[in-house]
Amino acid sequence: MTSELLDRALIEEATKKSGLVWVEGSTGPARALWHVWHEGAACVVGDGPGEQPLPGLADGARAQVTVRSKDKGGRLVSWAATVVELPAGSEAWTAAVAELKGKRLNAPDGEAVPERWARECRVLRLEPTGATAPLPEGSLAAPPRPTPATTRRPAPAGLPKLLARRRRR
Repeated sequence: MTSELLDRALIEEATKKSGLVWVEGSTGPARALWHVWHEGAACVVGDGPGEQPLPGLADGARAQVTVRSKDKGGRLVSWAATVVELPAGSEAWTAAVAELKGKRLNAPDGEAVPERWARECRVLRLEPTGATAPLPEGSLAAPPRPTPATTRRPAPAGLPKLLARRRRR
C-alpha cells in the first residue's frame, strides 16, 4: 500500500512540475505534449488547426507517459495512463479548459480559445493507472523522424572570415 502511495505522489509531483510530457499511444512513436495537471490527471488539448497532434490517443485506450525533469530534461518517471476524452461543454471539460487556457502560449484567438477548442479540438485526460515503469537500462535514443524541413544550402566558405572582421571593429 505504501509503495502505491509513493508512486502516486511521484507521478503527481513530477508531472505537475514538468511543462512537457512524452506520450506514446496505441500507434506511432511517443510525442512531446504540453499539458496541465488537473484533479489527478494530465490534461491535453489537440487535434485541431494550430494545436498539437494527438495520434493514437482514443477514449478508453492505454498510453505510456514519460515525464522529464524541467531543468535537466532527463527522464524522471514513466507511468501507464487510461485516456478519457472529455465531452465538450461538460463540467469536467469546462474545468480542464480553464486550466489549459492559462497555460496555452501564443493562442491565435486569445480569449475565444475555449469556443474554438469546443468546435475543433479534443480535450483528453490521461489518468494514471498507478503503475510506474522501471527506469531503462541503456539509451532509448531514436533517430529523428523524417521531415521536409531542410536548410537551403551550406553556409558560404567565406562567412567565418566576414564575421571575424566585424568583431575586430
